[in-house]
Amino acid sequence: MTVGIVSTGIYIPQTKMTSKEIADRSNIPEDIIRQKMGIHEKPVPGEHDHTVQMAVWAAQEAIRKANIEPKDIDVVIYMGEEHKEYPLWTASIKMQEELGAVNAWAFDVQLRCGTTIMALKLAKSLMASDDSIQIIVLAGGYRNVDFIDYSNPRTRFMYNLAAGGGAIILQKNFDKNQLLEADIMTDGSFSEDVVVPVGGTKKPLTAYDLEHHLYQLDVIDPIGMKERLEQKSLSNFLKAIRTSLAKSGLNEGNISYLAMLHMKRSAHDYILSELGLQQEQSIYLQEYGHIGQIDQILSLQLALEEGRIQDGDIVTLVSAGIGYVWGAMTIRWG
Repeated sequence: MTVGIVSTGIYIPQTKMTSKEIADRSNIPEDIIRQKMGIHEKPVPGEHDHTVQMAVWAAQEAIRKANIEPKDIDVVIYMGEEHKEYPLWTASIKMQEELGAVNAWAFDVQLRCGTTIMALKLAKSLMASDDSIQIIVLAGGYRNVDFIDYSNPRTRFMYNLAAGGGAIILQKNFDKNQLLEADIMTDGSFSEDVVVPVGGTKKPLTAYDLEHHLYQLDVIDPIGMKERLEQKSLSNFLKAIRTSLAKSGLNEGNISYLAMLHMKRSAHDYILSELGLQQEQSIYLQEYGHIGQIDQILSLQLALEEGRIQDGDIVTLVSAGIGYVWGAMTIRWG
């Protein structure tokens, strides 16, 4: 049994925030925003760019590109963010309805910015365990930029958060673009470092919280988190990539393209250097910022459009998310 990627879809809002706007709001010099943080501009949601709606638009593009009938979809998995149109709402069932996937069943999954890798691994396992599942649509939207307070220096590493939607269509025994093996690592010692401190059961939202912008993302122990994360983050990135490759019977010398999330420029360059890769073997998302778990799909689709990926190439998707999670999935393209 093999699983192949039939198509991808991306939705990017037309509304943009520039490096100058981020600099003005944060009082950080614009050259630091552009050069160190690596943000030239980023998409932010317009009036109609709701989280699940962006996922639907991306999935519709993927379905058109795949030339499949929605009624032939067996499972719809929502792998976008929990910040969406309504609280306590199953987004995948709404997507199923909007896509016309009348014969599918649907569910949501969540692992912050590591969700795409996890969803790919899960979808492959579902196909292996259930003979009736032939086609799965994974799609998600992201607009956690809504939770960023640019006057809070504790969250400056998240000033790159943006908005958009992405989708992947998988088919059992599709003879191209085969999913190989994934590796996922989680470390619960970071589980309460980055949170929205109000609005949950511990501290329900109040008028005071709204007035004082306490409903946005914050870092509880910024110094401690930075010290602990610096010891693990980049090494765990590399470990996830190398383990995904090893499980697939490959090594870093086999990588042709690395679809990486947006991070500060120096970290991006370090990962490429450690793996012996050239700049053209990845795309730095300086015009997009960080669209959460959509980054890997965006990087893959941009690389395909630019002709950076050829038949037979080994492509590895890599992610990280607060919590903390690191993940990688290797694909044999073509």
